[in-house]
Amino acid sequence: MNSALPAGWTIERVRAGSGDPSAIPLSVDRLVVLEVAGQGGYEPLQPDAILAFHELCLVRDDGEWYMGQLGADGSVMCWASYGSDLAEAIRGL
Repeated sequence: MNSALPAGWTIERVRAGSGDPSAIPLSVDRLVVLEVAGQGGYEPLQPDAILAFHELCLVRDDGEWYMGQLGADGSVMCWASYGSDLAEAIRGL
């Protein structure tokens, strides 16, 4: 399941970098939205990778990593871009 991760990344490296030994990749077959700041609306994302760290998630859409929260129904609501570098995004957890 490492195929959606950037080149050189494995789930073991994600776990080591985040300090979360339970981090897992999730299926992208779910509703993922980005909160539009100041507008009270949401923009749908089409992720090609989702990494879960308990209730927090990093979602990659069009090369950008977004921070979000996993809902009870399996959907993810994101609120900010953490850039295109996975290592930097993990540091932002």
